[in-house]
Amino acid sequence: MRIQLVSALCALSLAALGVQARDTNEVVTADRQDAAIAAAVREAQRTLDDFLQLAAAPPAGTQGFRVQVMVEDDHGIETFWITHFRVLDQGFVGEVANEPRVVKSVTWGQQLRFSREQITDWGYLRNGRQVGSFTVCALFKQMPAEQAAYYREEHGFDC
Repeated sequence: MRIQLVSALCALSLAALGVQARDTNEVVTADRQDAAIAAAVREAQRTLDDFLQLAAAPPAGTQGFRVQVMVEDDHGIETFWITHFRVLDQGFVGEVANEPRVVKSVTWGQQLRFSREQITDWGYLRNGRQVGSFTVCALFKQMPAEQAAYYREEHGFDC
């Protein structure tokens, strides 16, 4: 089964920054069983507690805290970046920050409830550089070199 993974994680506020149209909702499809993607998800899960602690009290120079969440419905499986998230008694809730392409049960801007098990990645900016975003870094290896170079340069990825 294939899964939609958003490669342009900066769909969050890029329109306000006057960036190119390619940034707002570009999607890369990856196999769910891809070894690099699976390793990226494991790393995100392994380090999730540290990220959540940091997001709860962001230090100076950090911004744009987000998690990536896997959603499945009758139409398929897709991941979404979630911004403005918060911890609930059971799980989390936050705002869907990209346009669905496969899943029909989610809309851009919707408040989505999700569990820890659904989190496949996390990320934020520290002094203008990306931290986390492990799945995006894994996807860079599958993208055309020009596309990956563009995102590294324009959005502060060091991977």
